[in-house]
Amino acid sequence: MSVPDPARRGPQPVEIALLASVFVVAACGLVYELSAAALSSYLLGDSVLQFSTIIGTYLFAMGVGSWLSRYFERQLPAHFLRIELLVALVGGALPALLFIANAYIPGAFRLLLYGLVVVVGTLVGLEIPLVMRILKRNTALKDLVSQVLTFDYLGALAVSVAFPLILVPQFGMIRTGLLFGFMNAAVALWALWMFRHELRQFGAHLVACMLTLAVLVVGFVFADHITTLAEDKFYQDRIVFSATSSYQRIVVTRGSAGHRLFLNGNLQFAERDEYRYHEALVHPVMAAHGAPKKVAVLGGGDGMAVREILKYPSVESVTLVELDPNMTRLFAEHETLAALNGGALKSPKLKIVNTDAFKWLQEGDDTFDVIVVDFPDPTNFAIGKLYTNSFYALLDKRLAASGYAVVQTTSPLIARQSFWTVASTIESVGLTATPYHVHVPSFGEWGFVIASHRPYRRPDSLPAGLRYLSLPTLSLMFDFPLDMARVPAEVNRLSNQTLVTTYEREWGKVSGH
Repeated sequence: MSVPDPARRGPQPVEIALLASVFVVAACGLVYELSAAALSSYLLGDSVLQFSTIIGTYLFAMGVGSWLSRYFERQLPAHFLRIELLVALVGGALPALLFIANAYIPGAFRLLLYGLVVVVGTLVGLEIPLVMRILKRNTALKDLVSQVLTFDYLGALAVSVAFPLILVPQFGMIRTGLLFGFMNAAVALWALWMFRHELRQFGAHLVACMLTLAVLVVGFVFADHITTLAEDKFYQDRIVFSATSSYQRIVVTRGSAGHRLFLNGNLQFAERDEYRYHEALVHPVMAAHGAPKKVAVLGGGDGMAVREILKYPSVESVTLVELDPNMTRLFAEHETLAALNGGALKSPKLKIVNTDAFKWLQEGDDTFDVIVVDFPDPTNFAIGKLYTNSFYALLDKRLAASGYAVVQTTSPLIARQSFWTVASTIESVGLTATPYHVHVPSFGEWGFVIASHRPYRRPDSLPAGLRYLSLPTLSLMFDFPLDMARVPAEVNRLSNQTLVTTYEREWGKVSGH
C-alpha cells in the first residue's frame, strides 16, 4: 500500500487556516512594533533613533522567542493558543499602557516601553516556529517554508501600508492596538475549535479566550476614556479637542492660560501670550519690506501668522503651505479656534496647500516678497530636513530680490548652539542672516532669524493695533546679551543633521531626558 505524498495533494482546511493565521500573526506583530515606535517618537522625539532602537529590540526579542520555541515539545496547539492570548492582551494593551505611563509615571516610561517590546517580540517570535511545526505534520518542508514566509511577509506588507494611512487616522493609536488584539484572540479561538480534540483542558482554554475577549472589548469601548484620563493628567488643563492624523497627535486644551495647542505633546502656543510670538514672527519682516504683495507661510497651520499678515492692506495673496490638512481644517472650521486667528483661514486672499514644504519649494518657481517659516522645533530628522542648507537653498530661489524670509529658530538661551546653527546654515547658502529674540512667557526667551539677499533694514512704522510690538521694543529685540551671544556652529546638512542631535542634547538638559 502506497503512502500519499503530502507535496502532491492539495492544501487541507487546517493548513489553509494555519497559513491565514500566519498572515494575521505577522500583521498584529508589526502593528505592535509600529505602535511602540510611533509613540516613542511622539513622546521622546528623534523618530530615527526611536524607530531604530524599537525595531532592533523587537527583532532581537523575536530571535529569543524563536530560540525558546525548541523547548516546546508536546501539546503544540495548546501552547500556540496560550501564546496568542498573551500576545492579544499585552500587544493589544501596549498603546494604552504607554499613554498612561507617560502621564502618571513619566520616569518609568522608557523602562516600560522596552519591557513591553521585549515581551511582545518574544511572544511573536514563538508563534511562527510553533505554526511551522504544527503544519509539518502534513506539509512537505520546501512547501512549508515558502508558504509560511509568503503569508508572513504579506501580512507585514498589508499593515505597513494600512497603519499610517487608515488605522491610526480612523481608530487612533489605542483602538488600533486593541483591534489587533482582537485578531490575535480570534486566532486563539480558531485554534481552540480546530484542535478541540487534541486539547486536554478545553474548558479552561475556552474560559481564557472569553476573558481575553471581554478585556479587549471593555478596553475598546472605553478607549476614549483611557485617552482622556492619560491626556488630562499630562496636559493638566481640560482637553477641548484631540485628534490623531497621519502626521501627528493634535491636542487643544483650555485652562488658566486660555486655549493651548500641542502637537505630539509639544506646546505650540498659549492663547494668553501667543500674540507676542506671532507679532514678533511676522511684523519685523512685513513692515521692513514696505508694501509686500505676495506672501507665503510655511507651517503655521493654526492661522495665527496669517492673521498678522492680513493686517497689511498691500497684501494681495497669501499661500499657506501646511503638511497636515487636519490642522488647517480644525483652525478654519472649529468656531472657538477660528476666532483665535480672526477667521484668517477663510480669507479670500488665502490659498491653502496641504503638502510637504520641501517638496513645494522644489516644484514651484514663483517668488514671494515675504516668506514666513513657522515649523515646529527640529525634534526629529523629518522636521530637521526643513532646517538644512538644502532647504534654505530652495528658499533662496523663491524669495524675491528685495524680499525677506523669517525662520522660527527655538530658544537662543536654552538651545544656544542650535539657534546659531540655524543662522550659520542660512548664511552657508549666501543669504544674509539677521537674528533677533523675544520673551514669550509660555516658552521663555525665543529666537528668530531673518534671511535676505540684502542687509536687513528696520522699519520706520508698524501697523496700528498691535498688542506687544512697538518700534522701541523692536530695536531691543536685535540685541543679544552675553549668555545668548553667537557661538561657532556647524552647517546643518541633509546628509548629517547635526541640528537634531544638538537640539536634543540642549533641551534634554532642561527636561531631564
